[in-house]
Amino acid sequence: MQKLTIVVPAFNEEEVLTSSIERLLAIENRVIAKHVLDQASDILIVDDGSKDKTWAEIEQLHQKHTRVCGLKFSRNFGHQNALIAGLTEAVRTADMMITIDADLQDDPDKIEDMVAQYLAGADIVYGVRNNRETDTWFKRTTAQGYYKFLGMLGVNLIPNHADFRLMSKRAVNTFLEYKERNVFIRGLVPKLGYPSAEVYYKRTPRMAGESKYPLKKMLAFAWDGITSLTIAPVRLILILGALSMVVAAGMSVYTLAVHLLGLTVRGWSSLMISLWFMGGLQMVSLGVIGEYIGKMTNEVKHRPRYTVQSRIGEYNANTYSFKTKMDQAS
Repeated sequence: MQKLTIVVPAFNEEEVLTSSIERLLAIENRVIAKHVLDQASDILIVDDGSKDKTWAEIEQLHQKHTRVCGLKFSRNFGHQNALIAGLTEAVRTADMMITIDADLQDDPDKIEDMVAQYLAGADIVYGVRNNRETDTWFKRTTAQGYYKFLGMLGVNLIPNHADFRLMSKRAVNTFLEYKERNVFIRGLVPKLGYPSAEVYYKRTPRMAGESKYPLKKMLAFAWDGITSLTIAPVRLILILGALSMVVAAGMSVYTLAVHLLGLTVRGWSSLMISLWFMGGLQMVSLGVIGEYIGKMTNEVKHRPRYTVQSRIGEYNANTYSFKTKMDQAS
C-alpha cells in the first residue's frame, strides 16, 4: 500500500473548490477500496494568496474531512510556486503525488489510470489532452505553434500537457533539487529522465468561475518558458547581428559602386529606413538580453519562492504524518 497526495493549487476558487475536493476524495476512496492506495492518502490544497473565501472553504473542508490539508500563502506567488510548495510539503509523507488544478478541467477520473501506470513502473505519468475542442481557434493555434517553436529551440516538452501529472517520491525529490526561481515546471520535469508514461483525456469546460490565465498571463507564462529553458533567443540575436553586418557590407560595396558611376541619387528615404531598421533591431536585442540579465539578478538574490502564512494539518517529522487539529485536540 502506497500513499498518494493530490496537490491542488487554488487562486480565487471559492465557487468550485468544495465540489472539486469532494469529487477528488470520492476518486481517492474508490482507489483505496480496491486496496491499491494507503488509507492515509490525502489532498493538499495550496491557497495562492486568494482574495475571496477560498481559505475559509479549505478550513470547512478540513473540519469535514481530516484528510484535506491546506497551505495559505501570504500573497499571490504564482501557480508554479504553489505547485512547488505543495510538492515540497507532500513529498515528506507521500510515495506518489498528483498535481491538478482546482477547476478540474483536467479529467480527475484518469487518476486511477495514473496510479496504475505508476505501479507498473513509471516515475512520471503525464496527463495529455487528446483534443483541444474546448479552446478557441486563437488559443488552439497559438498553443500548437508554441510547442513547435520550443521544439525548434531544442526544448523537450510533452505536447498538450500542462500541469496534470503524477510524480514518484524520487522524481519529486530530484525535481526539488532544481533551485532556480524562474520556474517552468512542464519544461523541467522531462529533464529528470525517469521512466515515464502518458494518460490521455478530454479537457472539459470550467464548472464555474473564470480562467486564472487570461491572454496577458498566458503570454507572460509562455515567455518565461522560453527564457528559463533555453538561451536560443540570445544566440538568435548573434546570428541576426552577423547577418546585418553582411548586408551592411554588401550595401557599402553597392553604394560605393553607384557613387563611382555617378548615379548617386540624393535623398533620405533609404537612410531613414536603414536607421529605423537597425535601431529597432538593436532595441529588440537589448530587450532580450536585458530579460536574461533580469532573471539572473533574481536568481542571485536567492529570495524565497513563497511565504506560508497559515497551514491546516501540521507535519510531524518524527512520525512522518500530518497531525490535524482534531488529532491534536484528542
